[in-house]
Amino acid sequence: MSDQKNLFIALGLSAAILVGFHYFYEAPRQRALQEARAKQEAAQALAAPNTTPGAAPGAAPTGAPGAVASGGVADALRDRATVLSEGQRVTIRTPRLVGSLNLRGGRFDDLSLQDYRETVDKSSPAVTLLSPSGAPGAYFAEYGWTANGATVPGPTTDWQADGTELTPDHPVTLRWDNGQGLTFERKVAVDANFMFTVTQKVTNNGAAAVTLYPYARIARASHPTLVGSYMLHEGPIGLMDGTLKEISYKDVSGETSKSFETKGGWLGITDKYWLVSLVPDQAKSLTAHVTHQEKGDLYQTDYAEPSVTLEAGQSTEDTERLFAGAKEMRLLDSYQDEQHIPLFNRAIDFGHLWFLTMPFSVALDFFGRLLGNFGLGIMLFTICLRTLMFPLAQKQFRSAAKMKKLQPQVEAIRKRAGDDKQKASIEMMALYKKEGANPMTGCLPVLVQMPIFWSLYKVLSVTIEMRHAPFFGWIHDLSAPDPTSLFNLFGLLPFTPPAFLHLGVWPILLGCTMFLLQKMTPTPGMDPTQQKVMMTMPLVFTWMMGSLPAGLVIYYVWSNLFSVTQQYVLMRRMGVKPT
Repeated sequence: MSDQKNLFIALGLSAAILVGFHYFYEAPRQRALQEARAKQEAAQALAAPNTTPGAAPGAAPTGAPGAVASGGVADALRDRATVLSEGQRVTIRTPRLVGSLNLRGGRFDDLSLQDYRETVDKSSPAVTLLSPSGAPGAYFAEYGWTANGATVPGPTTDWQADGTELTPDHPVTLRWDNGQGLTFERKVAVDANFMFTVTQKVTNNGAAAVTLYPYARIARASHPTLVGSYMLHEGPIGLMDGTLKEISYKDVSGETSKSFETKGGWLGITDKYWLVSLVPDQAKSLTAHVTHQEKGDLYQTDYAEPSVTLEAGQSTEDTERLFAGAKEMRLLDSYQDEQHIPLFNRAIDFGHLWFLTMPFSVALDFFGRLLGNFGLGIMLFTICLRTLMFPLAQKQFRSAAKMKKLQPQVEAIRKRAGDDKQKASIEMMALYKKEGANPMTGCLPVLVQMPIFWSLYKVLSVTIEMRHAPFFGWIHDLSAPDPTSLFNLFGLLPFTPPAFLHLGVWPILLGCTMFLLQKMTPTPGMDPTQQKVMMTMPLVFTWMMGSLPAGLVIYYVWSNLFSVTQQYVLMRRMGVKPT
């Protein structure tokens, strides 16, 4: 009766895990996505036309020394294409970027990533990274100055350009004269990937000295939909004085701000796969800020540089960079090394186990490119990983085989001891000591694999190389869950099951391989009730893995099959008949 009660309790706990996983993780994630879509649709439906093209209420920079401009986001929302058609723009065209530079304010506010699509369908629209003020989801970067008593260009200033197209081979120079002796020039260049170089020059042709306060900022209107959940950081991010700072949107919501003193570094806003980051001169000391304004729901990261005083006839020049693109590890590594941007690859959230996740990411990328398929790359990576762990696994398998061989004697001890579990345990430990068997030996490889499993989960969750990477058959995106479901007979029935009933083919294969491996592995010291509880674990894992990336499930299935084969061969060699 007690055994049955324990079994029911264990089954109840397993069910609670499944329900809790759905209630605390999957359901909130789905609600957040639905609310974000509803908010955007409502904003577009209620948007009123703006009769002042390119206007940006409240955009004028402040005059306080060292202050950074704020605002610059239009109140009324319009269609993005309509906003882009207003005013003059310089076309941006590179092998990987398409967009335009807004001559009103000199803003970077229109960029699309040509190598990345919104969905796995290659005909779907390219990912839009930056959008102008007045359009839904305004997101832009700009450079500027504040000054006391002098007129400086701001977000509503109309610049003059010496060209109509910005390409890697043809930089563009913007010019503006304040009519009081100050001439501003801004040369913008771009490489073949995602890095812009901004060289600013100011000349004082007036009769009096002028003090300027340079700044740069990234502004984003409205809280974006977070897709990474608890697995990774999305929001303001930067390297401040050698320390990586990850600041959530929640940390600065409600007219709050954070300030940092730093020398060099970088500062921006990150999404799961995309990054927009300011990269200042690494030799300069700066004051960086992360702020939120209730009006317009505006999040902003910025930095203010030390003041520059220009005497009559003097000029000053400064070079900074702006990254706006995909967080590709090899590309971030190259910028880190070639342009001396410290820890730039940490914009990818590799977590506390970065010493595992970073090499895992490199290895998976290498194998995926080598085989032309990242799913096959995961399999080859699994073989290499299991080979490296073979000495440890062999010790576990030998221990398992020895325990399997002693199983008849263990059962005899349990039968003799009856309900006296303490007596049975003492006799079993004496038997293990006599035969040189250690039940705990089999636990060590499991403990070692836990950080490896978590690190691989992290890699598949954060690295863009896995995004929309296909495998074979129905798996078109290794970073997304298996799209099939048992509850509509894998697509044969014409309906879509709810998220918590999502259970694809690969998760089911995982459950089967876990069950097979578990049956082959003896469980010394466990009474029959505990063994029955352990037999529910494949079901629990099958359900939970249904919502995890398909690439991770494929790794686990392949790893289990590899373990089953190793254990089968080793048991046969030791004269133990596998179950």
